[in-house]
Amino acid sequence: MKRVRILVLALIVLVVAYPTWIGIQVWMQSHHDELHSADAIVVLGAAQYDGVPSPVFKARLDQAAFLYNEGFSAVVIVTGGKQPGDRFTEAGAGSAYLETQGVPADAILGEDKGQTTLESLEKVRDIATENDIDSVLMVSDPMHSERLKRIGSDLGFNDVYASPASYVDLNRSRLTKAKELIHEIGSIVLYQFIDRW
Repeated sequence: MKRVRILVLALIVLVVAYPTWIGIQVWMQSHHDELHSADAIVVLGAAQYDGVPSPVFKARLDQAAFLYNEGFSAVVIVTGGKQPGDRFTEAGAGSAYLETQGVPADAILGEDKGQTTLESLEKVRDIATENDIDSVLMVSDPMHSERLKRIGSDLGFNDVYASPASYVDLNRSRLTKAKELIHEIGSIVLYQFIDRW
């Protein structure tokens, strides 16, 4: 009976402690902007409306354009497929927007099939292999950064940095941020125990 109690206690600690530790890592990474040169800037897709990036996607693209124009990389990779009924992919909408922000078309590569973070980054890895890209500077939501770095490292990139978009102008509430944190904890746990294997 004593062994069962110890086992149950250990299981409870694991169930509580592991997600808490992940949450701390997600939170800390979300407050860290790794401005570092890389072979490519990778922008994770988000919603687009008939070719026009949503406010969240626009913030990511603006950050990528800033990084490109500041010389952190000579290549930008945009990601994201499309939802049923859409005329444009996220990658296509992102590419068009980046060009309006001064990023030349020949500096932009695209992945337009991915429907999830993992799918998009797997396709980015294929693009990277074809273009001798070993290091990446990821751009997405602040809370998304930790997961991007983990997946990028697992996919074999030598160096993975994260420079999150700023959502100051979007007035995100504390509740929204808390939901994003919980979502990322769950996504990383699922990735570690299911997708990764």
